[in-house]
Parts: sequence; C-alpha cells; structure tokens
Amino acid sequence: MPRSRPDPIYIYPRENVSTSHELAAVIFMHGLGDDGESFRDVAAQFKQAGKLESLIWVLPTAPENRDAMTTAWYGQTKLTVRPAPRPELEDDEDEDGILQSVVYICNIVDDLVSKGVAMNRIFLAGFSQGCAMSLIIGLTSKYAGRFAGVVGLMGYLPLQTRISALRTEYARDADVSAQPVFIGRGTRDQLIPSRYFQICREKLEELNVKDMTFTEYPIGHSISGPVLHDMCVFMERTLGIAERKAE
Repeated sequence: MPRSRPDPIYIYPRENVSTSHELAAVIFMHGLGDDGESFRDVAAQFKQAGKLESLIWVLPTAPENRDAMTTAWYGQTKLTVRPAPRPELEDDEDEDGILQSVVYICNIVDDLVSKGVAMNRIFLAGFSQGCAMSLIIGLTSKYAGRFAGVVGLMGYLPLQTRISALRTEYARDADVSAQPVFIGRGTRDQLIPSRYFQICREKLEELNVKDMTFTEYPIGHSISGPVLHDMCVFMERTLGIAERKAE
C-alpha cells in the first residue's frame, strides 16, 4: 500500500510568463520531520525580492515513516564524525526508501514537463535529507545530468558506495559532467559531520562534474540569508539571467 502524504504545494509566478521558454521550476525538498509547507516562506522571500519571477516552486512532503515516527524521505542513517574501522561495521542505508522517493520526485518532474517546463530549466533543491535526495536524483535517476541545477543545503550524498551501480542501472551512465551543482554547509552544523562535505566533493570530482560550487557558512543546521542569496545567484547564472541583466 502506498505511503500517505499530502499533495505537493505548487506556487506559480504572479504574472503569466509570456513564452514557455522563460518558465522554470524548482522542486525544493525538506528535511527529516518537516513538510513542504515549512519552506513556503523561502519561495515568498524570492518573490518579495523580485527574484526568479518566472519560477514555479514545488514543495513536496515526504511520507510518514513508522520507524522514525515522523516524515522522512527514507530511514535516517547515523552520521558519524569518523568512519567505522571496517566497512562492514557501517550502518546500512535505507536504499529502498531512497529509491521510492526518487521515483516520487521523478513523477513530479514528469508533471512539470507536461506543464511545459523544459527539462533543462528544472532545479532540484533540498535541505538536509532533501539535500541527499537532490544529489541522488541528480546523479543516478533517469534524469541524471539534465537538470538546470542541483542545490544541496546542509546535507550529504547518500549511498556513496552504490553510486556507480545505481547510475548504470537507472541513469544508464548518463554524462553528468556539465550538471551545475551548488552545495552549502554550515561550519557549526552538529548534525552533518564535515567529512561528508568532503566525501561529496570527491564523488562529484570522480564523476567529472565540472561546474561545482562548494560554500561554507558560519551557521548551524539551518538556512540563512546569505545561503539563499548564493542559491539565487547560482540559479540565475545557470538560467542565463545574470548575462541578460548585464546586456
């Protein structure tokens, strides 16, 4: 039986976009124990500032996870400051739960494309567990390498040792070298140890991702104004908005 959840929240541009090629979208995924409604204010801040006005915001909600007793995209794995002395001692990750969530988000991508949003104008973004989902979808799903950009905030890359196998099975080893990626981390984050930040960078380098932005902020496990500013700049750049403003 499918796990229950509310429908995604869709926030459309205030004014009609004159041509379909101007339309863009971002799927923003929340963290453990949160929901899509919690990030409505992020979309509101962008709109109030007049930023990315042609953007459709999609705020999905993860299902209730009985083990975690809260909303979760997958069963959370314990993240440790130091790696286990032997690989077999590492906690098993909830690959089934992650892949189920990948399918769900890819269905939202399908819906956006059916609404006339070009595949290369759809962003994946997420906070904490949502960051993990953004990265795994951007690298291993059927749409790998085709997004406008992938934004990961205060999270990590899950299934690190399974990336190659998943890419072969689901992404058909799609070329992700040109996929723009923005990763933000809080230097005071006590939930996501710093070593996962480096692991993510190394895996992206291994996949030959050339357009990578890794930025650290003097904050904890949260989102601040500077984080949203840099996320906006990244999205404007990949959509070519910055270039048009300069003309």
